Amino acid sequence: MSAINTGDTAFVLIATALVLLMTPGLAFFYGGLVRRKNILSILMQCFILMCVISVQWVLFGYSLAFGPTKGGIIGGLDWIGLRGVGAEPYAAYAASIPHQLFMAFQMMFAVITPALIIGAFAERIKFSGFLVFMVLWATLIYDPLAHWVWGNGGWLKNLGALDFAGGTVVHINAGLAALVMAIMIGKRSDMLHPRAPHNLPFCVLGAGILWFGWFGFNAGSALAANGSAVSAFVATNTAAAAAGVTWMILDYVLNGVPTVLGIATGLVAGLVAITPAAGFVSPVSAIAIGVLASLVCFFFVAKVKALFGYDDSLDVFGVHGVGGIVGALATGLFAEKSVGGVDGLFFGNPKQFLIQLLAVGVTMVFTVVGTFLLFKLTDLLVGIRVDGKEETIGLDISQQHECGYTIID
Repeated sequence: MSAINTGDTAFVLIATALVLLMTPGLAFFYGGLVRRKNILSILMQCFILMCVISVQWVLFGYSLAFGPTKGGIIGGLDWIGLRGVGAEPYAAYAASIPHQLFMAFQMMFAVITPALIIGAFAERIKFSGFLVFMVLWATLIYDPLAHWVWGNGGWLKNLGALDFAGGTVVHINAGLAALVMAIMIGKRSDMLHPRAPHNLPFCVLGAGILWFGWFGFNAGSALAANGSAVSAFVATNTAAAAAGVTWMILDYVLNGVPTVLGIATGLVAGLVAITPAAGFVSPVSAIAIGVLASLVCFFFVAKVKALFGYDDSLDVFGVHGVGGIVGALATGLFAEKSVGGVDGLFFGNPKQFLIQLLAVGVTMVFTVVGTFLLFKLTDLLVGIRVDGKEETIGLDISQQHECGYTIID
């Protein structure tokens, strides 16, 4: 039986709390970007996911994602209600921390992943439709994919796919789901006259909280206070910084002025892209990944969305989907055995890049098809889009009967 290491346990406890903080950070990041009549709807959606998915995870989500494998496809219900998930380590996942702590750490990933999708349909979704869709999506899309990539015996894990902290499971998954939702739900009714973000300081606050929490997200995924955690920590900060600088330069060169929204968006793109690679690449490679992510995501946000005309309200696909794809593939290019035990294409192992390419392709197909079917099912059961009057009034009033700002004190 493995022994609990108190240092590792303390480290992962802190990392778990940091990842939880990311969801309120996301709420402020997204909330600042929408109009003032919809800020509470964003905050509500993020916070209710913290509640609902936490319960789902304890009851059956963790068992489906990480329980004893059923053919490499799903975890089954052996650990339903956390039966058998206690204070002793489970060596297949983390040999030096309590099994229940590993469960809690992974819970925070399960919470924030569906929350990322919120930005795609902001300002136009019914709360009831949102809630039904998210529970179904977390159960039928997130949990199986997490098992494939991270679960003991998962088929992509067995194949050798690398995803240190969630490039495929979190970001490509959420980003592609966001694209499907944006297309299926349709454009906002007043997109002919787009409005500026109502509170950029909120957006910057949210981005700062996300950057801070991301150290728990990535470094914590080492699941021990060791060299791998330190390497992931350094790579995370380096990629975010490089991406922020790159986006600022692009803003200046192409638009004539650097913007605070651009820097915030760029650093988030860098954080997304380094997530799958954090424990496998050197600091210099992290700079390359951050720069590459910023270049590609900037192009998608500035050009591709306008070209195809879909209304991904807060650029979830352009930043998280595209950034996740860049990061997952870059892992297959820049991974170094001296850092994380596996070499990528640039270090003499082309097979790893092909495996990464397969994992990205599988994730994209599974997420797109599954999200489309769940959208149709949810729309049939409870409806998804608010009517025109409710959208014009704003979701704060129409869905929560509350107002984020009082006009007269």
